[in-house]
Amino acid sequence: MIPVEYYLGVGFVLFFIGLVGVIARRNVFTIFMSIELMLNAVNLLFVSFAKMHANMDGHAIAMIVMALAAAEAAFGLAIIIIMYKSKESLDIDLFRKIRG
Repeated sequence: MIPVEYYLGVGFVLFFIGLVGVIARRNVFTIFMSIELMLNAVNLLFVSFAKMHANMDGHAIAMIVMALAAAEAAFGLAIIIIMYKSKESLDIDLFRKIRG
């Protein structure tokens, strides 16, 4: 049986890899995938804490986060496709000029 602390460690490492990906990258698609990685890491942490405390609340929250991630994936990919069609690039600096 694998100790719960290992799952917590993997979850924290995955979250910080995703955080570095969001902060350091310039490609919109890479940022989007880093956010997905962060959401999956949070799901792992919710389930790990639920197992540690022997209740099912973490599992329910993880299911809600998965539904949120699915909606975010559909909406985010649609926005990325529209942005790529308009600028022929996924560089985030081009899209900051559009906003401001």
